[in-house]
Formats: sequence, structure tokens, C-alpha cells
Amino acid sequence: MKAATVQFNHYPGNIQHNMELISSFCEKAADAGNELVVFPEMCVTGYWHVRNLDQQAVEQMAEKVPEGKITQQLLELAVKHNISIGAGLIELGNDAKLYNTYVVAMPNGKVASHRKIHCFISQHIASGSEYTVFELPNGIKTGILICYDNNIIENVSMTALLGADILLAPHQTGGCATPSPLCMGAIDVELWEQRKTRSEELEEEFKGPKGRGWLTKWLPARAHDNGIFVIFSNGVGRDDDEVRTGNAMIIDPYGNILSETWEATDKMVSAQLDMSLLDKCTGKRWITSRRPELYKPLTIPTGKEIDTRVVRFK
Repeated sequence: MKAATVQFNHYPGNIQHNMELISSFCEKAADAGNELVVFPEMCVTGYWHVRNLDQQAVEQMAEKVPEGKITQQLLELAVKHNISIGAGLIELGNDAKLYNTYVVAMPNGKVASHRKIHCFISQHIASGSEYTVFELPNGIKTGILICYDNNIIENVSMTALLGADILLAPHQTGGCATPSPLCMGAIDVELWEQRKTRSEELEEEFKGPKGRGWLTKWLPARAHDNGIFVIFSNGVGRDDDEVRTGNAMIIDPYGNILSETWEATDKMVSAQLDMSLLDKCTGKRWITSRRPELYKPLTIPTGKEIDTRVVRFK
């Protein structure tokens, strides 16, 4: 199976522009023989600016899934180009709550969706409470975890235990100012704005500990330890007052990076996924050696649990 992942610089709140860019990349991905193309978290609506919006403004960008206009447009693109398309948006649930949701529209007319389990972008957006594993039209079982969801080891293990052989990992990350002194770090917005004359300097930031250097400390391990392919998509460039580092990449079940980019621009990378690697890979064998009777404490609250919104900024 051939798959593609895209990094792009979304326009905050400009759904029409972002959908036009998605449409263009879908055509390129299909023309290159890909069966799947993966776009970033909340790339349709924009991301970091949402933290400053009131509830009414967030609701104006939200829609039902799958009957909403954006999801239907993604389905039309999927059918037109015979390719499965993953993209992030804001969902208005039947429970009247708002969710950070990732939709996969498939050329067979089916839609899969995942609500971010660890949402912190806005007090008006709720967290989901379910794992998501579905079948692509070719029968390959695929899971979705959005950004921070992937940071929690158990979330990836649960997705693998539910049968996923591929994990879609859409993000808006890198270049984040965090309380952890050795985790990422802010990139000067002016460096992005001057990228035409300072491209080498900017790409060194993207390759370094604020971007690729941080990602490769843990992301390949999620693939390796669970015996799954990981398709990582990310925003790139200015996202309100932060700069996303892109670093779109595809990782095999041994933790090897099959394809990647650190270019400071909108970019698509592709890779052939050799599904025969799954049969005896390390992670698959390790999972069969589990002793679930020992893990009960993992399900018992310690009293030290803190909401993601607090942890993210503490």
C-alpha cells in the first residue's frame, strides 16, 4: 500500500482556503498512486488561534459529522480521486458538545472519525472518550489518535490491541513553548516570516530539538513497540504566535523512518507500506507476550490525575 502525509500552513478560520489546499494535495497524492493521504489536526479550521475564541465563534466553525458540508466535500474528493482522505476539523456532536475531530473519508462512501481524547485547545471543546479503529477500503485496519493522544503510551497500545496495523497521527506541534525545559521550545515567529532569506537557519530549527529532534525521541518508539506503521502529519509555519515545525514522516513497524521532510514549506511525502513486515515484527511479538493480570493498577486512579488543559500549561 502506498500512503502520503502532508504538512501545510493553514489559514486560521479560512475554511475555504484550507479546503482548496487540501483538494490540490488530494489530486497530487492520487496522481502519485497513493491510496491514502493524511492531513494535520484541525487543518480545515485552523488551530492555535482557537484558544482565544469565545464559544459562539468556535460553534460557527463547527459542523456535524458525517452530514456536514466539510465531511461531504472530503467524501466527494475521495470518490473523485479514488483515495482515502484524513483531515481535522471541529465537530458539533449530537450531544451539542464541540469536539476536536479527525475525519477519514473513503472512496467507498464510508466515513470514520475520532474525537481527540486529550483536548486542551479550548475550554469550549470537549474531550472524546473512545478509541477509533476502522478498515480502509483495502481491508487494512487503521487507527486514529490526535496529537496529545499519541503522547500517552497506553492510547497507542490500546489502538494496536484493537487491531490497528496503521496509526494516523495528525498533529499541530513542534515549536511549542512548554513548561518542560527539554521539550521543544518556541521558534521566533520573525524567523518564519523571513524564511525566504533565512531558510537554512529555519530548517535547522525544524531538524533540531524543537522539531525532529524531539519527535524522534518517542514517535518511532510508538511504532516499534506496538508493531504498527505510523503516519505523522503536522502543521508547518506560523500558527498564531507559535511556529509549527512540519516534519511530516512515515514510520514502519520497526521504528524506521521511511520518508520525511524538514522543509519549511507546504509539502507531501509518500512511502510504500510493506504490510509483510507486520507478521513477525518486534512489537507484534511483544504484544503477544503481555501479562494483562499484572496491569490492573494502570486502570485505578491514583488521585494525582490532572486534566490535560492544566498539565499542558502547568
